[in-house]
Amino acid sequence: MTETLPLTGERTAPGIWHENYWFARHDAAYRWITAHLPIGTGRILDAGCGEGYGAELLRLAGAGRGNTVTGLDYEDTTLRHVRRVYPQVNPARGNLVRTPFKDKAFTTVTSLQTIEHLWEQPRFAAECARILAPGGTLVLSTPNRLTFPSGNWYHTRELTAAEFVELLEPHFEITHQLGLHHGARLTSWETRHGSCVDAQLAAEHDQWDDNLAGLVRATTYADFEIRPGNLDESLDLILVAQPKN
Repeated sequence: MTETLPLTGERTAPGIWHENYWFARHDAAYRWITAHLPIGTGRILDAGCGEGYGAELLRLAGAGRGNTVTGLDYEDTTLRHVRRVYPQVNPARGNLVRTPFKDKAFTTVTSLQTIEHLWEQPRFAAECARILAPGGTLVLSTPNRLTFPSGNWYHTRELTAAEFVELLEPHFEITHQLGLHHGARLTSWETRHGSCVDAQLAAEHDQWDDNLAGLVRATTYADFEIRPGNLDESLDLILVAQPKN
């Protein structure tokens, strides 16, 4: 990847070494979707697609099997980037709580690390239900408020697992409740050095010691585990759901 969007703190992107931990953490959820859910065919929407890497992963997962992937975002600069870097993803501009799509337009809707940015979260859940076809699949992820560092001013409301489920229950049957956790390598590092998240936030990246910088540079999606269990201890929350009849 030779072209990157400027960092604003609102989104992460591939190809920026000091963002690599956060990018890999986001990437892990998309990789779980492509490995575990039947998204090979149909009409797929990545709502709040940002830089576009996730929409492209979803497209590649069904390449040659007739799927189409649309990346929805509100900012023109972001969508121009998606159009240039991922030309086989269909970019669309719109408000997430009032999308430009017809009823039942998509067989899969994903929206990862997005809902915490929205003021009208219940309205977004209802909109996802409107644009999903019967039997379709919704996948949402969000930081776990119980473990996520406070102070991200781009987040309007962070959620616990119980609050996340409560948002979806009026419109969806939830099929998977999952948490994202550090895997063995990150856990081992933290046993010796303390929280890698706290360490990253404690200083600017040009002040990180070699241990931390090396960890961040080497982190990939494989360094995270996604599993059911005690969601209150997870880093990020992931819900998979289908529209109620």
